[in-house]
Amino acid sequence: MRAVIWFVLLFVVAVVAATTLGTNDGLVSIYWAGQRLDLSLNLFLLLLAGTCAVLVTVFNAINALVGLPRRAREWRVARRDRTAQASLREALSQYFGGRYSRAQKAAQRALTIQADTPELAQDNEFTVLGHLLAAGSAHRLQDRAGRDRAIEQALDLARRSAAARSAEEGARLLAAEWALDDRDAERALELLGELPLGVARRTHALRLRLQATRLGRQPQEALKTARLLAKHQGFSKEAAQGLLRSLAFESLDTARDAEQLRRVWSQLDPLDRRDPFVAARAATRAAAYGGSDEARGWLRPFWERLAELIPDERAALALALADATQGLGVEWLPKLEAAAQAYGREAAMGFAVGMALAERQLWGKARRLLEESAVDAGLPPAARRKAWLTLARIATEEGDAERAARAYESAAILP
Repeated sequence: MRAVIWFVLLFVVAVVAATTLGTNDGLVSIYWAGQRLDLSLNLFLLLLAGTCAVLVTVFNAINALVGLPRRAREWRVARRDRTAQASLREALSQYFGGRYSRAQKAAQRALTIQADTPELAQDNEFTVLGHLLAAGSAHRLQDRAGRDRAIEQALDLARRSAAARSAEEGARLLAAEWALDDRDAERALELLGELPLGVARRTHALRLRLQATRLGRQPQEALKTARLLAKHQGFSKEAAQGLLRSLAFESLDTARDAEQLRRVWSQLDPLDRRDPFVAARAATRAAAYGGSDEARGWLRPFWERLAELIPDERAALALALADATQGLGVEWLPKLEAAAQAYGREAAMGFAVGMALAERQLWGKARRLLEESAVDAGLPPAARRKAWLTLARIATEEGDAERAARAYESAAILP
């Protein structure tokens, strides 16, 4: 197709030339030093075109000859650039292949080539990536000193170059991840705190912050971070619920007295306070610090909607109430009787009602429920032991020393 187009163009030129120059009778006269030269206009035009073509060719040849050193230099720079790029790609492939010593050498070779070539020294993003690969390889090789030197060089260069700003974010995230591998939560949090706000809210950054706060034993901050991750769908719904619950447990367990526990409870997210398991854990801790009234106050909203809860949630609430029966008022008795009738087959519920009735000195009803609970293998050993001890106390109050001794013996043999 291209040959056909050239033939058509050639025919057009021939037709135009024949039409224009075929009947041209013009004459060009050239006078020089008393001499006269007459040329036809057609010949003059052909000579003029040929002269221009020769001049252009000569000028191009001279320019090519003069620019030969510059082109040679550009060729050498391009070759060194290709060599450096190939070394960086080799370092990347060796790094992902698990050959960290080779990856480190290839990255250092790429950086050396770039440093020895002034024309390539301005590619700061290339330099930062080379330092990051060298630092990552050194980290895998347990060379912490070399890793820290490389990452500091990368961060320093990235801070001074706008083109390498995205590489700086990656460098900080990598450095924070390596600090977590070194079990240095403080360093990891420091690096994450220097990230821009938008970067700090990315899923990977939030995961690293969650690990750092948990490692640094900051359950409140970890809980906030985990909730952000759950909001960004960083976990499945079930995993997020389990993680948030465990972090709430850790926050409650950090309290060393009733006042601290009250403060931690108030700082929890409303969603956490509406979790039956979290409320049960808080009530158990409050009862251990002598705050049974406050513990029952935290449990009351759940106790009024037991039908909406699953058996495991009811069991956790019942065990927590059993720990918080001290000073239990008569207003709880209707709720307890209703719970015993509705969920009497659930071991934990029977145990909690029995403990509450024993606290109100209703020995007959309490004994029957506690005897059933004490022999129920579905209850935790600690609850069964508490049931036996309460039965021993009831027997002592009733003057039955033999039954009290058997109850104490049963409590002692539990694991």
